[in-house]
Amino acid sequence: MQNYRILIVDDEAGMRSGAERSLEGFNITLDDFSDRISFTLASAATGADAVAAIKADEPDIIFLDYKLPDMTGLEVLEKAEYRPADNAVVMITAFASFEVAVAATKQGAYDFLAKPFTPEELRAAAKKAARHIYLQRKARKLEEEKRFVRYQFVSVLAHELKSPLAAVEGYLRIMEERIKGDKLESYSGMVDRSLVRIGGMRKLVGDLLDLTRLESGKKKRELAPVDLAKAAAAAAETVAAQAKAGGVSLELRLPGELWLDADPGEAGMIFENLLTNAVKYNKRGGKALLSLSAAGDWVEINCSDTGIGMTPAETAKLFQEFTRIKNEHTRNIPGSGLGLSILNRIVKLYGGEITVDSEYGKGTSFRIRLRRPVPVPLPAGAREGKQ
Repeated sequence: MQNYRILIVDDEAGMRSGAERSLEGFNITLDDFSDRISFTLASAATGADAVAAIKADEPDIIFLDYKLPDMTGLEVLEKAEYRPADNAVVMITAFASFEVAVAATKQGAYDFLAKPFTPEELRAAAKKAARHIYLQRKARKLEEEKRFVRYQFVSVLAHELKSPLAAVEGYLRIMEERIKGDKLESYSGMVDRSLVRIGGMRKLVGDLLDLTRLESGKKKRELAPVDLAKAAAAAAETVAAQAKAGGVSLELRLPGELWLDADPGEAGMIFENLLTNAVKYNKRGGKALLSLSAAGDWVEINCSDTGIGMTPAETAKLFQEFTRIKNEHTRNIPGSGLGLSILNRIVKLYGGEITVDSEYGKGTSFRIRLRRPVPVPLPAGAREGKQ
């Protein structure tokens, strides 16, 4: 529950006490956000007292009488140098006019309450002002978070690109200056390493595009019956060379066929992501196992490895963008840190869920469940082609 401070400024003692009684114990629920707001009350009888109260403890909501014995409500705001950004001033007046409204609005007034008013009208004005403040602050917080995320994104992207670019540039400088002589074969290793680095950057750009399309909803999806067993086998062929180079054996436990209405590209990305990680973060002589099965309304995919594993702290942040587990075992393993984030988003497109079980030094197991719509049975006559 949040608490907003209300300052009631009016020279009539009865008006102040009546307003305090009306708002005492009052709180509101913002249904759209499942949040509650309560209020702390204070009051002032003169403009000077109001100025002092505003400067001492800037209230969230001010119910401000326009006509005070020592100054107007507008002068109070001016003397207090009150510039509400995400607060609210409700002017109380029995002398409303267009000129007053314009001047009050320029000074930051959010609403008006005409004298005399009922307790219900006062509470309604408080609720309206509180909701306005809540939304303003929510918007500001979201904007700040957006700026922070953008800063993080640019910082991480720059870091991920700077290292391979520097490496490729270094190799090119060596070749340009013929440091290893004029024989082309002397530079073969540098060319190979440069191509690996460029491939990593291309993968990063591709992952960024995939993630952006998924987040924005702009990714073109073409759902069709997909045999997941066939898609899993194709993904295994794609990573087979990488597995052989790393000394990792691949094992598939697949049904003859298992169909799901899916986007073929997304299905391929799920299996390739799982198998690539199972191979990349494994140990020489290790094993990666991918199994696929159907269970009622769900398709279940399990991928386990006997690799380096993760600690609970590492597992907890696994699906965040640009998150790569960095320790003595992973320091030299390339990657964009986006693969599992993309995988998680794809799984959610199918109403699914993904869970991870890992033990440091012993291996990791991913379990994915994808919802499989159950076909609605047709009437017997329809199945037989009868009317």
